[in-house]
Amino acid sequence: MCGIIGYVGTEDAYPVIIQGLKRLEYRGYDSAGVAIAGDGVHLYKRKGKVKDLEDYIGPEGIKGKLGIGHTRWATHGEPEDKNAHPHRSMHGHFIVVHNGIIENYVRLKERLMSKGYRFSSDTDTEVIANLIEYTYLKGNVSALTAIRLALRKVIGAYGLGIICTDEPDKLFAIRKGSPLVIGIGENAHYIASDAPAIMEHTRKVVYPDDDEMVVLWNDHMILQTPENHNHKPVVKILDQEIGDIGKGSFPHYMLKEIFEQPDSIRDTFRGRISEDPFAIHLGGLYSVLPALRYAGRIIILGCGTSWHAGLIGEYLLEEFAHIPVEVEYASEFRYRHPVIRKDDVIIAISQSGETADTLAAIRKAREAGALVLGICNVVGSSIPRETEAGVYTHAGPEIGVASTKAFTAQVTVLTMIAMLLAKEKNLIDDRSFHRFIRELKKIPEKIRYILAQNNDVIRDLAEQYKDVNNFLYLGRGYFFPVALEGALKLKEISYIHAEGYPAAEMKHGPIALIDENMPVVFIAPKDDTYDKIVSNIREVKARKGKVIAIVNEKDRTISELATHVIEIPSTFLALTPLLAVIPLQLLAYHMAVLRGCNVDQPRNLAKSVTVE
Repeated sequence: MCGIIGYVGTEDAYPVIIQGLKRLEYRGYDSAGVAIAGDGVHLYKRKGKVKDLEDYIGPEGIKGKLGIGHTRWATHGEPEDKNAHPHRSMHGHFIVVHNGIIENYVRLKERLMSKGYRFSSDTDTEVIANLIEYTYLKGNVSALTAIRLALRKVIGAYGLGIICTDEPDKLFAIRKGSPLVIGIGENAHYIASDAPAIMEHTRKVVYPDDDEMVVLWNDHMILQTPENHNHKPVVKILDQEIGDIGKGSFPHYMLKEIFEQPDSIRDTFRGRISEDPFAIHLGGLYSVLPALRYAGRIIILGCGTSWHAGLIGEYLLEEFAHIPVEVEYASEFRYRHPVIRKDDVIIAISQSGETADTLAAIRKAREAGALVLGICNVVGSSIPRETEAGVYTHAGPEIGVASTKAFTAQVTVLTMIAMLLAKEKNLIDDRSFHRFIRELKKIPEKIRYILAQNNDVIRDLAEQYKDVNNFLYLGRGYFFPVALEGALKLKEISYIHAEGYPAAEMKHGPIALIDENMPVVFIAPKDDTYDKIVSNIREVKARKGKVIAIVNEKDRTISELATHVIEIPSTFLALTPLLAVIPLQLLAYHMAVLRGCNVDQPRNLAKSVTVE
């Protein structure tokens, strides 16, 4: 979950490193540090944000043509100066930044201490630095060989950037289970946890596989297999724009990304749906379409917001494709003994493509012989490389820790998969299929309308409720997962306790919580259970609860009952979650801002959960 960056080239490294850390701060913001090789290696680190580190170093910066940097999400050891990265080995030969977690660090640390090594931090990463150095000195081997030999003893996940002070013209990097991208510039090379950190310097990147060692000089690189064979790197070109990773005129990334959803949804279906002829084209699934069509069961894996998207996918696939679907928390699936059949298809959903639990669940499913597909936003990430086929969402970079546009892009992909299968299996007639495609293409403009009509209204609503301690979110059918997602957004960034429930379950416990101090959000566009949801609202009102209702335009029944209503345009029921979630994202955002919370960097959270 941490962010790492490195640079070797002909320019000063410090400005590249510090700017890259700011781009990566969504991955962790407990502490930050840099090591720059110039006249010796200068190491600075500080508890707090990257800005705190920058202020500590001062306006003069640090001179040197090679450097590494790190922004931390704490795993081992509290956020303190001593636990900030980079970590220097005891005798100073190696300096390391690390994203990941070392599972056997206690045993390694005890062994090194028995050899006379002393430790100055509480982290697992310092063990790596000292283990490499011990191997280097004891074996009298090259830095490259020492890194290779040392890491054979390490159990866990890592993306590493390494400096050897005896070879200060080289930058070493290696990954295993953690993301790493290599950038190729003019007389310069870069490493980073994520492409946005380096894309203003280069669009040419390489994604190394697990256990591939990378050695970088300013003018060339070596990519080495686990068997120590050099091989030619596969260079890819990033298609993102620099503007995609800035806030523009918005005060926060999250608000920018909420307002980007008309474009991100359009980008997700652009080139994939057509009206002449009416069709859905998902090229990434062509090779596995027969297996999908005849799947006995689909198991959707995800974590957090991706799990909520999967729940909507369950409704879509069962309704339109008539395939049984189970939605599993990847973190639970990986440790269970699930029954996986030969005709099962696994769909793993992840914004980053690096979610540790989802990757582990994928590997478990593949070991059982299942066909595993991926839905992911980040090209070149681990999940697309470890699945047989899949679909990219094309949502663009999402920097805000609380996912918004990634969620609606994932739901859009699942919608297209469900409709494609319905068409392939002759479960939908041409007229209905054509109408559905036309309506899907209208969704971006309907979201744009919701944002224009409701942003100010929801800001005023948030002002009334910003000091409450609890929220309840209720929905039925397609809107139950939307209720879960709305509750998650609120608690993630405003720190208000919120729960999502199926509305029918209210009487099985949660109704005991309702009084005049409990706001209840009903996701209540018209569907087959509309009369039931009206009854639920009446039950809340009878207990003096405050009702905030998401309804279709011109809804008169609920408008007369609810304390507040937020209107959204009408569309097909299966597409309505894409509209209904937008007001909930705005409500969470404005509540958090009014409570003085750090919207883009909520406490204890990071964007990409790459460790357990």
